[in-house]
Amino acid sequence: MKEYIEERAVAIANYIIANNATVRQTAQNFGVSKSTVHKDCVERMNEINASLAAEVRKVLDINKSERHIRGGLATRKKYLQKKY
Repeated sequence: MKEYIEERAVAIANYIIANNATVRQTAQNFGVSKSTVHKDCVERMNEINASLAAEVRKVLDINKSERHIRGGLATRKKYLQKKY
């Protein structure tokens, strides 16, 4: 694996852990796709640093379990701002 990819994967993992960030927020912050963030965190981090990968996995699992709530809140906000 190329060095810059390893550095990016570690930086992404640290960002997610520090900010409890979602994959979408992280992708926007780093200027990469959601697929890249996911691949860095799930596949590449296991090869680089298994303990860091486990921490990231915990945050991603929590975010995944809460995403339906965030989606509902976003929809609610959208319709509250809409004027009839």
